[in-house]
Amino acid sequence: MDIVSALTLLIVVMDPLGNIPLFLSILERVDVKRRKKVLFRELLIALAILLVFLFCGQYLLKIFSLSKESVGIAGAIVLFIIALRMIFPAKREWLEDLPDGEPFIVPLAIPFVAGPSALATLILISTREPERMMDWSIVVLLAWSVTAVTLMSSTFLYKVLRKRGIIAIERLMGMLLIAVSVEMFLTGLQPILTKLTHVS
Repeated sequence: MDIVSALTLLIVVMDPLGNIPLFLSILERVDVKRRKKVLFRELLIALAILLVFLFCGQYLLKIFSLSKESVGIAGAIVLFIIALRMIFPAKREWLEDLPDGEPFIVPLAIPFVAGPSALATLILISTREPERMMDWSIVVLLAWSVTAVTLMSSTFLYKVLRKRGIIAIERLMGMLLIAVSVEMFLTGLQPILTKLTHVS
């Protein structure tokens, strides 16, 4: 996977545009003077979590003795489920149970920015080509920067795109993600089918 493909995949998975309404609703509970600072703090925490999973994810897989093929297939399934949720979003009733005041780590840093799909993607690309950790670090920083700029400009973007525009873009991203997940599934399945062919 090249840098552009990995960057595009990570941005689609992190879904900054789709998170704009959620961020705005959460930040409404925060004092106006504190909103930018709180948002930037949560973005920095999310970046730290993404980098930790990028560099440590492969060691977690070694502990559980997982193969690259199984990780690829599992990652494809996770991405497929996330894509379906982007196209057919479910109600997030749990947001109503969040405590008042400033959010800390949950839910802005986790799971809105550093969500399970983004973390699974980082584990996947780092285990497939661990010798390219510098490239993947650049990908994480660039994807995070795009997400940070988008969310820091969330009020302006929401006024421009409105709710329908954001929903339409999120549906499109979901369709692209389904195509990517199918490709990842076939890539992970190919070595297994090759082994079975040679055995038979």
